[in-house]
Amino acid sequence: MSDFGPRVLSVVRRIPRGSVLTYGQVARKAGRPMAYRAVGNILNKNHDPKIPCHRVVRSDGTAGGYNRGGRLKREILIREGVKLK
Repeated sequence: MSDFGPRVLSVVRRIPRGSVLTYGQVARKAGRPMAYRAVGNILNKNHDPKIPCHRVVRSDGTAGGYNRGGRLKREILIREGVKLK
């Protein structure tokens, strides 16, 4: 993994419960504003429960993908109080 991967995971680790960031916002905070697809690929490979990948959503306000299934991602976010489209 390049140095971008650990930066992405560090950004995502700090997203508080009940909040979300978009893939683009994570990419910007990790230092590569146009790398939003890379953010998705990095998160798809993450299986560390300490990194709340489910808190990263699409820019249109929908949940987007999740390596444990989109339905579970939506359920977790709703349980955390996040409003989705």
